[in-house]
Amino acid sequence: MSKSIKLTPVEWEIMEAIWKLGEAPSIRDVRDHAFPNGEKAYTTVQTIMNTLEKKGHLKRKKIGLVNFYSPKRSRDQMVRFEMSALVSRIFDGSIPALANYLINSENIGLEEIETIKTLLKEKENELRNKKS
Repeated sequence: MSKSIKLTPVEWEIMEAIWKLGEAPSIRDVRDHAFPNGEKAYTTVQTIMNTLEKKGHLKRKKIGLVNFYSPKRSRDQMVRFEMSALVSRIFDGSIPALANYLINSENIGLEEIETIKTLLKEKENELRNKKS
């Protein structure tokens, strides 16, 4: 994946709505889900979705007068790409440096530390089992 497929914040909002709605929602479906109080105009959502199609994130299918859009990439694929880019750009590719930053953040509490320990132990066991 190249940098051209990176999503802007509003593109993330649109893609989140599409992933949650599933199937192939229309522009109206996406706008109503992502912006239920009319925070974005229909034409704005339409423009963003057309941009996402041009970037290769969406596939468009026209039925009658209505366009329906489906994602070309899963949410998990996009999260992996964004996290990889973040770690590469800010932490020089070092996952331990990212973990160190998060653990030493002032916002982490005892409950989060316990959850992280559990996740690390589960991952360690998974990797050990693969090795065997």
